[in-house]
Amino acid sequence: MSRKHFFSSPDGVVQHMLTSLIIRNPHMGLDMSNRVVYNLSHSPTRVSVISGGGSGHEPAWSGFVGDGMLSAAVCGDIFASPSTKQVMSGIRNVPSDEGVILCITNYTGDMLHFGLAREKGCALGWKVDVVCMAEDAALGRAKSEKVGRRGLAGNLLVIKLIGAASAKNWSFEKCRQIGELGNSQLVTIGASLDHCHVPGREAFESVPEDSYVLGMGIHNEPGLRTISPMPSAEQIIKELLNYLLDPKDNDRAFVKFNPHDEVVMLINNFGGLSGLELEALTNVTLVQLKKDWDIVPSRVYAGVLETSLNGQGFSITLGNMSGMAKAMGESVETVIGLLDHPTNAPAWPKNNYQPVTIDKRTAALREKANASTQESDIAHKSPPTPASLIPALRKACNAGLAAEPKITQYDLQMGDGDCGEAVAGVCKSILNNLDSLPSTLPRLIPLLESVSENVEDVGGSLGAILSILVTAFTNALAHATTKESKALDINTVSEAAFVALENLKNYTSAREGDRTVMDVLIPFIVSLNETKDLAKSVQVAEDKADATKYMKAKFGRATYVGDEMGAERSQIPDPGAYAAGVWLKGLLEGYNP
Repeated sequence: MSRKHFFSSPDGVVQHMLTSLIIRNPHMGLDMSNRVVYNLSHSPTRVSVISGGGSGHEPAWSGFVGDGMLSAAVCGDIFASPSTKQVMSGIRNVPSDEGVILCITNYTGDMLHFGLAREKGCALGWKVDVVCMAEDAALGRAKSEKVGRRGLAGNLLVIKLIGAASAKNWSFEKCRQIGELGNSQLVTIGASLDHCHVPGREAFESVPEDSYVLGMGIHNEPGLRTISPMPSAEQIIKELLNYLLDPKDNDRAFVKFNPHDEVVMLINNFGGLSGLELEALTNVTLVQLKKDWDIVPSRVYAGVLETSLNGQGFSITLGNMSGMAKAMGESVETVIGLLDHPTNAPAWPKNNYQPVTIDKRTAALREKANASTQESDIAHKSPPTPASLIPALRKACNAGLAAEPKITQYDLQMGDGDCGEAVAGVCKSILNNLDSLPSTLPRLIPLLESVSENVEDVGGSLGAILSILVTAFTNALAHATTKESKALDINTVSEAAFVALENLKNYTSAREGDRTVMDVLIPFIVSLNETKDLAKSVQVAEDKADATKYMKAKFGRATYVGDEMGAERSQIPDPGAYAAGVWLKGLLEGYNP
């Protein structure tokens, strides 16, 4: 794979790409500051369908914005999830009276930041839900047990189905059902001759000559295995189809294909294959499907659809539309009709170009939404802020700052050393917030919302996890104290924390024993909910943080640390868990000086 690019750095490339896209497609609008592409014709009377992710996968997802597909797409940096603020901008640009569905491919950063956007949207009173799109069959159930299957190009079929259902004025619940069924009725597997190369990066992993990788993903991650010597194209397709269709493979038989089922096929170019080769591979696949499996797809989509920059690979997606129709209680013709429904999204194969009608009401609502920050009505009914909360927060943040060198030391031994900086950053941000408060304290919910904004500024998975937890806690506490008129006491606080924890579990697979910050958050909140005793629960948190030193990491960069690293490096606590324990102890001491 060549390292040569016309752009020597990725800086500004995404902005150039998006500008070109909307110039060529007059039905599209662009919020450049947040890198959100939206459909000017979107109507607020229909469900809003929003997706997105890291750039580098073009035309996904901005190229699929249009009538009958995405209402908006949110674009991150190359192979990096967009921020929560970007996703919130996406929601504001396509407001809906019916609700918003966030279609997310199953990758950690996307799940966390889109998930936090859902929590923040719900706090504002919007109807927002998440569809996690995951249909990779290569890694199997055993390898994907913790994090679930990867989201690959099959997600585009889900987006097409949901987008068409929205265009046909289907209900929010029915549109969301399509997304859930997409995971149960779609399978995808990829193969590649080499890894892609990111402009401006020196690091470059390559696949040996006379070899290919089976099970390649779309972020340069390793595949299932490297096969050498290089088989023929027919042999490669034969093996890929076995992974997708063999009912005896209990680890990968995700979808059952019966005789006479209505099947659709999508062949995706990772970006570096010639059109000639991709079309040839498509035909070889069709021939072998009929010969070996007695399957003749009724719909075939092929092209550059969801790339991995210049990756020299492709993927095969098969979808059982009969299975989907049966689960939905609809006819197969109805489901196929959703795929056939016209769309002016430029990247969908065989577009039907239609006149553009800009919805004036949506334009007015969009302008209003972007003109000022929307504030929940619940905030005005919030209980007063307890005077003891401010010194408790100060003590907790100062404890976090004092512990920064040790947190950094731990993280340098197990990761990349940024955890201490992140913790210090959020502590400083909260302290600056507290220093700026007027003498008359704001009410509790607005104060907690501002603290949530401080936490949101932390990068990485730790920041996203804490942001979701704080946002969900604020939302639950607001509901309890305003709508349910509960007193602001330890019972209400512990119940709100438990609700927030359950919400957080929807966005991360990490649990106790996985050597993450969840090893502290889960037992602390469970203890608080059961005992209503802050001091006992903080002690539980400290004990659990210390216990992580004996655990093997199952998430994050520490996963890759070998067992041979030595006892002196392995028997240190997880940096995030340790930081959470320190912060909670400071919070307790601040309450009880």
